[in-house]
Amino acid sequence: MSDGHGPSPETPPGWATEQPPPYGAPSASPWTAPGSHQQQIPYSPQQPPPPGYGYGYGPHPPALRPGIIPLRPLGLGDILDGTIKLVRSNPKAVLGLSAIAAVLAAVPVAVGQALLVGRMGEALTNPDYLPDDPTAAYGGALAQYGGTLVSYAVSFVVVTILTGVLTRILGRAVFGGSITAAEAWRLTKGRIPALFGVVGLMAVIMLVPLAVIALVFVALIMSGAGSGSGQAGALLGLGLVFMLLYIGYALYFRTRFALAAPVVVLEGRGPLDAMRRSWNLVTGDFWRVFGILLLTSLLVGLVATILQVPFTFMGTLFGMLGGGTALSAVLAAVLIAIGGTLGAMITYPFEAGVSGLLYADRRMRSEAFDLVLQTAAIEQQQQGWVHASADDLWHPSNSARS
Repeated sequence: MSDGHGPSPETPPGWATEQPPPYGAPSASPWTAPGSHQQQIPYSPQQPPPPGYGYGYGPHPPALRPGIIPLRPLGLGDILDGTIKLVRSNPKAVLGLSAIAAVLAAVPVAVGQALLVGRMGEALTNPDYLPDDPTAAYGGALAQYGGTLVSYAVSFVVVTILTGVLTRILGRAVFGGSITAAEAWRLTKGRIPALFGVVGLMAVIMLVPLAVIALVFVALIMSGAGSGSGQAGALLGLGLVFMLLYIGYALYFRTRFALAAPVVVLEGRGPLDAMRRSWNLVTGDFWRVFGILLLTSLLVGLVATILQVPFTFMGTLFGMLGGGTALSAVLAAVLIAIGGTLGAMITYPFEAGVSGLLYADRRMRSEAFDLVLQTAAIEQQQQGWVHASADDLWHPSNSARS
């Protein structure tokens, strides 16, 4: 029993009478996001922290988002949302350049299709037109396929250039900066030859198996392998097998080299080095990259078709009912070109944006590149503006694990 002058039985000798409160969680974590009221779970220093403590286990501060994406490994929603924000954050440069490229690629196809439907309309009004003119069928085929071939050639050039320019815009938009079309072109034009090198190598990779398959079938046909009905069926079955194998082949290499264009523009690598870099970045996450690319193609194709079909239908209708007149042909070409332009304006920036953000995501996951981006973003925010030197941060020497 205490005499009133010594320590109480509950207080050990030498300890102050008033002690601090027991150890527990702070009343308010400095890492709690403003406006959030998530309960913090106290724990004892003798026990490991339960789930809910620490970054990546539960409540944690939201990732920095100075621009179109959060600076952390990205999910599918982040990639799609970031691509949409890329267009919205810089609509003049992104949509303007995409519209120019789309028009250049759509006009040859529109002219060819308008000439074809014009001939069909003339044939409907004059049934003796085609029999009396043996070259009409060849002319229609030439108009259609010639326009398509010209469109492919134009697309090869303009889409390659557009992909590079949009990737440069994306590289700045990640930090919240904007860039004009003229400045993006000035920064990208030195990388155009390397971009064409990547596209050319991809064309070789895709066309060589087709050439080999074609030679095999020509040899089989010339040897008489398809003369009988049973042999013809076997030849047809072999063709289906080759087609399925080629589709798998094309999808595999398309996925493996999907990040080569962003590497060329943002890292300044050559064609072969960029394709090797893309291969390495995709390694370990092939199916995820493949799924995102496939889903993007399906979504973009669906939206582009919805926009394109009404104009193509109306153009075809005017061309066929116009009786082959010059006015109907022009009107049909204009309508078909509008539909093709609207579809391509959605396709080009979306595919380029998804490819660029997949590249950023793979670097954040495999190289801890998000730490580099976060540090740079904080410095940019302190300055109050995004400096052009932010473009240099994409160089691989800046990776946290390089």
